[in-house]
Amino acid sequence: MKKIAPSIISADLLNLGNEIELVEKAGAEIIHIDIMDGIFVPNITAGWSLVEAIKEKTTLPLDVHLMIDKPERYIEDFIKSGANILTIHQEACIHLHRLVERIRELGASPGVAVNPATPLSFLENIIDYLDIVLIMSVNPGFSGQEFIYSSLFKIEKLHQTISENDLEVLIEVDGGIKISNIAEVSNSGCDIFVSGSGIFGTDDYDKTIRLMLDRL
Repeated sequence: MKKIAPSIISADLLNLGNEIELVEKAGAEIIHIDIMDGIFVPNITAGWSLVEAIKEKTTLPLDVHLMIDKPERYIEDFIKSGANILTIHQEACIHLHRLVERIRELGASPGVAVNPATPLSFLENIIDYLDIVLIMSVNPGFSGQEFIYSSLFKIEKLHQTISENDLEVLIEVDGGIKISNIAEVSNSGCDIFVSGSGIFGTDDYDKTIRLMLDRL
């Protein structure tokens, strides 16, 4: 079943509890949390205390995307704080397999993110160990960027690989997803749709999410 995952980086952070309640009532099934350190990406957000605070406000799974350097330093903290899915970047760590296995040992679903310029070929020796592959359809670091349409070919190719090898791996796509393009992303093979400004930048979250779901 395909799911909408609002990205709280674009929400009203001073009213975050209410924002989460609104998207949950509208039909969102996952809450996406971007963690940035100002090193791996040119932006800084928050740490595991934010994850812990959000966990107290919702029963939805928390999808934590670590856009940080050397994520192995902090995965235990984020999982203890409530991350149900923990996604890391291959570009940010040396021993990817070891870290993916550690995430699973700690009780979370491991995911690996693929930047726009990163080829899918690096997944060859790790995809069997993953629950999720996150295709970045913008360059990571800032909300509100335009969707990179060449990402559709990458999604299609990944979907084909997963199908041909009968893998139980979900495809998540993050960046520039809106009502106007979500059908194309869905048709390419996406399972989880991360949308920040595409939801929180609209006047009616309920209407926006319903329209998105109708297009899946």
